[in-house]
Formats: sequence, C-alpha cells, structure tokens
Amino acid sequence: MSDEKQQVSRRQFLNYTLTGVGGFMAAGLLISPVRMAIDPVLKSTEGGDMANVGLAVDDITEDPQRIDWTVDQVDGWYESEVNRSAWVYRNENDEIVAFSPVCKHLGCVVSWEGSESYPNEFFCPCHNGRYYKDGTNVPGTPPLQPLDVYEQEVRDGMLFLGEVKAYGEA
Repeated sequence: MSDEKQQVSRRQFLNYTLTGVGGFMAAGLLISPVRMAIDPVLKSTEGGDMANVGLAVDDITEDPQRIDWTVDQVDGWYESEVNRSAWVYRNENDEIVAFSPVCKHLGCVVSWEGSESYPNEFFCPCHNGRYYKDGTNVPGTPPLQPLDVYEQEVRDGMLFLGEVKAYGEA
C-alpha cells in the first residue's frame, strides 16, 4: 500500500458537489408536501363541539319548532360565523329529537306542516318531498333517506346541539 493520498479529479468533485446540492434541494422541496400529508393525521380531532342553541329544555314541546343559531368556524386563517338550523321536539317517549332541516333529495329546506295537503309531516317544497314526524321519508316521494339528526346533550337545563349525523348513527 502506498502512503500517497488519492487525488479527487475535477469530474468527481463536481459530481459529489452537484449530488449533494441536488439532495438538499430535493429535501427542501419535499418537506412541505410531506408535512401537509402527515399533519392532519397527527392533529387531535376535538369533534363533537356542542353549541348552546338558546332553547331551554322546558320550552320544548311535542310540536316541532325551528331553532336557528350560529357557530364559529375556522377555515385555515379565516374565521366566520355559520348559521345552523334544526327542527326540535319531544317524541312520544318524552325524548328530545333534533332534525336537520335539509332535505335528503336535493338539499332544499324542509318545514313542519309546510303543506296544507299533508298536515303533521315535514314537507319539502322543491319536489314535494315528505317526511313523517319521526324523520323517516314517506315512501313514493322523492327523498330516499330519512332526515339527518343532530348530536345533542342537555346542560343546566339548556339544549346543546353538535354535528349532524345520519339517521341511524345518532
């Protein structure tokens, strides 16, 4: 073995330098997309934020009443207030029921007793969609699914509503 150091040629030096610089540039470009892909997975989802809708539990009757409230929504850096609505009543078992007013056919707004021809039903004026008082769709009408229901809880005698869930999930 010789004690002489092996010289790096100009070509090898440029090759090593460009490979190193290219690697740093690639790493710099990949950091943002990788972080965007991984960040939502690592964030804890609070989920189920309940909002006070301003309705006392004692004021809820057997007739559905429409209630409106606002919730704060944050989309990235933009904060806004979003209006929400629900049809709330007590069923025959004295349980509180809160339905979303959005028709499952085309997303129009349903109303309680909205048609004189169909009393005691939720009615959608867009295509004559109908729902029974328990939220299930009337067979033979355009909606093919029951009305969605809100998550709910009672705190200090006030009704709090959360996210909308499909009819069977809540």
